[in-house]
Amino acid sequence: MEAMVLFSGGVDSTTCLAQAVKKHGASQVLALSIYYGQRHQKEIECAEKLVNYYGVKWQTLDLSRIFADSNCSLLQGSTEEIPKESYSEQLSETDGAPVSTYVPFRNGLFLASAASIALSHGCKVIYYGPHADDAAGNAYPDCSTVFNNAMAAAIYEGSGRQVQVEAPFVEMTKKDIVKLGLELNVPYELTWSCYEGGDTPCGTCGTCIDRAEAFRANGVTDPIEK
Repeated sequence: MEAMVLFSGGVDSTTCLAQAVKKHGASQVLALSIYYGQRHQKEIECAEKLVNYYGVKWQTLDLSRIFADSNCSLLQGSTEEIPKESYSEQLSETDGAPVSTYVPFRNGLFLASAASIALSHGCKVIYYGPHADDAAGNAYPDCSTVFNNAMAAAIYEGSGRQVQVEAPFVEMTKKDIVKLGLELNVPYELTWSCYEGGDTPCGTCGTCIDRAEAFRANGVTDPIEK
């Protein structure tokens, strides 16, 4: 295998997967989906549909025990409600702290685990999909350019300079990602972004609002709404 993609089944990681398949070929791409104790299985279900669509190898990993003591609103057992407002509205109430849907150091743990698995499969690069909107205002500090550069350097050195980390969207907005994905014919109707696990997206959580605005900004209707 040449490449690994950290794959949630959402807009960003699916666009990342499409790019990796275009560059390396489906037979050389391994998608890694991680269960971390989230409230629902919709992400994993959509991830399975998408890896079948692209014809790539798929592996899953359960890291839920690591986050068992967190009260992050995304996790099962949390006493926090998932906010029904935009990220900018949430940040106005946090005094510079991350939003309540920030899972503690999630990307750091995901990348460290991915590096070990990538080495076992001979992958030379790990792709993942953080973007500038998520890092803005410290909403998700493990999506920033500074964080990515630090983790990329640590993994490169810690892997014996065998594995590189690339975050192709880290300085892009979600609008930019959707634009790229439309050009790559990404099947966004198969993706899932909503923090809730219903039959249809709630439309009111931060990620639903962010997603809808990204498609609107590109002059198209989100296919998941059709």
